[in-house]
Amino acid sequence: MRPLVDPDFWRDRRVLLTGHTGFKGAWLTLWLQVLGARVSGFADGIPTTPSLYERARVSAGVGEVRADIRDRAAVLEAFARAEPEVVFHMAAQAFVRRSFADPQTTYETNVMGTVNVLEAVRATPSVRVVVNVTSDKCYANDPVRAHRPFVEGDPLGGHDPYSSSKACAELVGDAYRSSFLASGDGARVASARAGNVIGGGDWGEDRLIPDVMRGALEGEPIPVRNPEAVRPWQHVLNPLSGYLRLAEALHETPDMQGGWNFGPGHDDARTVRWIADRVTQLWPGDLRWEIDPGPHPREAHYLALDSAKARERLGWSPTWDLESSLDGVVSWYRALREGEDMREVTLAQIHAFTAAGAPG
Repeated sequence: MRPLVDPDFWRDRRVLLTGHTGFKGAWLTLWLQVLGARVSGFADGIPTTPSLYERARVSAGVGEVRADIRDRAAVLEAFARAEPEVVFHMAAQAFVRRSFADPQTTYETNVMGTVNVLEAVRATPSVRVVVNVTSDKCYANDPVRAHRPFVEGDPLGGHDPYSSSKACAELVGDAYRSSFLASGDGARVASARAGNVIGGGDWGEDRLIPDVMRGALEGEPIPVRNPEAVRPWQHVLNPLSGYLRLAEALHETPDMQGGWNFGPGHDDARTVRWIADRVTQLWPGDLRWEIDPGPHPREAHYLALDSAKARERLGWSPTWDLESSLDGVVSWYRALREGEDMREVTLAQIHAFTAAGAPG
């Protein structure tokens, strides 16, 4: 049985992450450091204050370029300097509400940013693998499919600028793969779709767990919108393990190109209400939530992913279930409250996750 992630593949491998200072990017950067990869990062700054990137001192050992993903020349220069073999494209405008306030920047970042990355891939012969990280919200959430998990072949689309931009990023990846990278000698491109990831160090806006943890740390009631909405909750390390395994498989064969879902088990698709209630039970102290009356942007009531393709072809499945994931989240923020070294806490969770996913 193959390990969760193959350390031999990643040791000394040159890897470039766009968006490495974000929540998911910081977790992935740390994991790649543990695996011994030579990591370069590209980001225009640190997206939140506070941030996991700063608290866990992720910048140690990372070659960084601080520039905007919309700056084509800067992206080309970063690729030329790093000469990566593997690229994880994670830089994005990632918030639904912000996409309503600033749709132009959302499209420029998520669509043209992806174009810039793939143009740089074309200009960089060292690149063998590209994992374009999009979102579960790239699917068209029409009434016919409103109550079943999405599969990779479902139509793409989106009612809001954020979802639409992620569908566009998927189409861009498909077009570049078919038009410019189809030869056996070119880089191989796949997209990874996941959503509603949770974990320590997330301070993003309009996200349930960051809102809950801010309330817990500050002793304030937690505003919750759309409590009956169902989402596929999973710890951030679950999809990241899928991204790593996908990159390994893509390096082996071009047959792994295309879109991939990385979602939790069916039982871990829960309502916002259930998650808020469970975290208040786990937190060691008084914690309560209340309905946020809004107004709120339009969101899908039900959203879940079918990850059968990843299970069958990559041998991937979630390592931590929802209960283990919530335990990890609460313990991380509790350690933060108690003044522990958050780099060590974060690395310990990566090691625990890897051990849990190792073959017995």
